[in-house]
Amino acid sequence: MRRPIVLLVFMLLLAATSCRASDESPGDAATSSSAPTPLPSPTTISDPTTTTTAGAPSTTTTTVAPITTTTIPPDPLQSLALEVLATGLSQPTFVAAVPGDERLLVLERVGRIRVIDPVDGLLAEPFLNIRNKVGSNSVEQGLLGLAFHPDYQGNGRFFVYYTNRDGDSVLSEFTVGADPSRAVEADERIVLEMAQPDQRHNAGMLAFGPDGYLYVGTGDGGVGGARVNGQDPGTLLAAILRIDIDGGEPYGIPPDNPFAAGVNGAPEVWAYGLRNPWRFSIDATDNLLYIGDVGQESREEIDVVALEPVGYNFGWPAVEGTRCFFERNCDPADYTGPVLDYTHDEGLSVTGGYVYRGQAIPELIGHYFYADWVKEWIRSFRFEAGSATEPQDWTTALRPGQINSFGLDGEGEILIATWDGSIARIIPVR
Repeated sequence: MRRPIVLLVFMLLLAATSCRASDESPGDAATSSSAPTPLPSPTTISDPTTTTTAGAPSTTTTTVAPITTTTIPPDPLQSLALEVLATGLSQPTFVAAVPGDERLLVLERVGRIRVIDPVDGLLAEPFLNIRNKVGSNSVEQGLLGLAFHPDYQGNGRFFVYYTNRDGDSVLSEFTVGADPSRAVEADERIVLEMAQPDQRHNAGMLAFGPDGYLYVGTGDGGVGGARVNGQDPGTLLAAILRIDIDGGEPYGIPPDNPFAAGVNGAPEVWAYGLRNPWRFSIDATDNLLYIGDVGQESREEIDVVALEPVGYNFGWPAVEGTRCFFERNCDPADYTGPVLDYTHDEGLSVTGGYVYRGQAIPELIGHYFYADWVKEWIRSFRFEAGSATEPQDWTTALRPGQINSFGLDGEGEILIATWDGSIARIIPVR
């Protein structure tokens, strides 16, 4: 009787074990020591969600902290230096970055535009060569201005200002060819010609404003026009002109020009009363125009005005800087005065520059750089509340030589072009 009882107990135990094995779920099996380790649950970075792991239902909420970017401030600014980009040019009068490009274009006074390539340096083949059209007998004549059409990357149009072989000033349009390093010289379109009474005070700066209009700087014509042109808005000399290069043939007149209707002044004139605004620039960030106007007997000046309103009269030749000149009993308050002027004890020929908006020297953002061609110094100031503030002198650090012109590279860093034929970039020393 004992053996059947033992056999019965053994059979009952076997049946119970079989039932437990058949009741296990896949999830339970996954947690057993012999099963493989499961993949991690999915994670959503920006939006915490509920996820379910296979097996017995469970709720897992995963929150990922946002990524924090730490900007490491630059080392303290100790000074500035010049990075030479090219030498051996023939009296460069202007330098500018090709829009959407790392190349620079440099104007040579004799009538060539040269290319500085970031890899190959100064190219031997010019971008434009119009020496056969340019007159450069006087130091203030030659190929003097360059501006790219706002849609240059799409249409390849650009504009130059030069003195022709008769001594008159010409504003012309050219286009770039199939080779982006060569313009089509045969496709010149003369936009405007201005008779010059003298070889001096031709000015020549060109710049497009944020309004899409082309601004043109003209001098008073030198000895032949100093007394008569400055206070005559009916002439195109001694002025800043503003024209709509796409608004007509050869150009249109912006409707808010002060003499747009041709009454009491020339339709092209935007501001007048200037002696020789050799270099001006437009700071689109603050919508301001900065002019370096070269003086005559005793003072050099920097003017800063808003792009609107229009119709400024800077006073030449009634005033020179902040002082009366041809009109001994003048009231300087009748004219738009400079924000800064200096005597001929300090310098003899101002070269206007640019407001710094680059990235390499954040400490100087908003500083306007300018120079004196004769005394060979370079300075800066910040324009705030109608005044020149935070003046700085960088001459000892940079030793720039005779700065013919300033320019900007594609990153907004300031360039200088010097009489001895070099192009350099201002860089920080930290």
